[in-house]
Amino acid sequence: MAATDKRIDPFRGFNFLLEIDGLPVAAFSEVSGLTADGDATDYREGTDRVNLVRKLPGLRKVVPIVAMRGYTQNDTLWNWYDKILRGVDDRRNGSVVLRNEAHQAVMRWNFSNAFINKIEGPALKASDNAVAVERIELVHEQLGMELEPTPAPIN
Repeated sequence: MAATDKRIDPFRGFNFLLEIDGLPVAAFSEVSGLTADGDATDYREGTDRVNLVRKLPGLRKVVPIVAMRGYTQNDTLWNWYDKILRGVDDRRNGSVVLRNEAHQAVMRWNFSNAFINKIEGPALKASDNAVAVERIELVHEQLGMELEPTPAPIN
């Protein structure tokens, strides 16, 4: 029988960071696109007794990772995009790291062979006081998820 004396709450989605090549890039206000799916392929042999189509796994695919952050004078992402724009094949690996409330990593989504495909500057409006936000779209080839070792309890 499972122990019911220990409460296990789900992690909250506000404490995360984006690492590229093992280094934290910046604090982002939003990251989305941690999605992998695939196409099913229909198949049937002429000798199948049941008149149904079999489903086989087809090509797997991932969607772009979209990240947004407030503007600072850090131009790392623009420099990376500029290299891609000039034809340099600068692909990088990275992770989106989910952290608990003690700022310890608890799980990560690893992506590989990524490059910035799209970068957007802020929407500027003189009558607004919102933060200037940049948005990037990372195209990548593979996505996986791994759990971090269980962190020590918070005292």
